[in-house]
Amino acid sequence: MMSNNNENKNNVEPVIVRLDEEATNEARSILFSAYRDEPTFQYLFDHRRPGYETRVRATIRELIDLYLELDQEAIGVMVDDTLVAVAFIGDPELRMNLTEQFGWRIRMVLTAGFASTRRYLDYHHKIRELLPQPLAHQLPLMGVNPKYQNRGYGRVLLKAVEKLCSENPRGSGLVLDTGNSRYLPFYESEGFRSLGKIRLGDFEDHVLFREVHADGKAMGESLG
Repeated sequence: MMSNNNENKNNVEPVIVRLDEEATNEARSILFSAYRDEPTFQYLFDHRRPGYETRVRATIRELIDLYLELDQEAIGVMVDDTLVAVAFIGDPELRMNLTEQFGWRIRMVLTAGFASTRRYLDYHHKIRELLPQPLAHQLPLMGVNPKYQNRGYGRVLLKAVEKLCSENPRGSGLVLDTGNSRYLPFYESEGFRSLGKIRLGDFEDHVLFREVHADGKAMGESLG
C-alpha cells in the first residue's frame, strides 16, 4: 500500500491501494459510471441499439478480468475506507497482444456481441498505429466515482499511475486516450501531448502521451 500526501478539497488524505479480485465489483461500478456516457464507448458499443448498457458492463467486466488474469497493475484511491477511483495499467506489450487473447475475444463476442467486439479491436488497432517507440505503458481504464469527482482524486490517481510506470523500465512513458474533449485541459496540465486523433463517427478520439523517466520523475515534475 502506498500513501499519497496530495490534498483535496475536503482535506481528507487519500490513500493509494493495489486492487485485487475482492475489489472488482466496486471497480466495475466506478468504471461503468465513468464510461457509460463517454463518446468513445457510445460509438464503439452503439448506444442507439437496445442493450447498450449491458454491452458496456460486459466489456468492462471482461477487460478487468483480463488485466487481473495477466497480472497487470491495478490501483485505486481510498477515502475513509471507500474506493473512490480506480485505474488499470497495461504493460507496454499488452496493447500489441490484445487481439491475440483468443479466450478474451470469445468472451467478448458472447457478452458484448460480434459487431461491438470488432469495432473495439479495430479501434485498438488504430491506437496501436499511433503508439510511440519504444512502447509506453497503457491506461485503458481509469475512473472516479461520480460522487467524488472534482475533488482532486483523479489527479492523485494519475500521479500514482505515473509513479508506478517510472518504476518499470520496460516503457518509455504513459499513453491514454479520450473521446471527451473536456478532459483535454486536465491531461495537458499533467504534461500529456497529442500523438494523434482517431475518427470515430462524427467525433475524434484523442491519443495522448506523457514521457515518464525511470528516476521517478515525469517530464520535469516530481511525484513525491
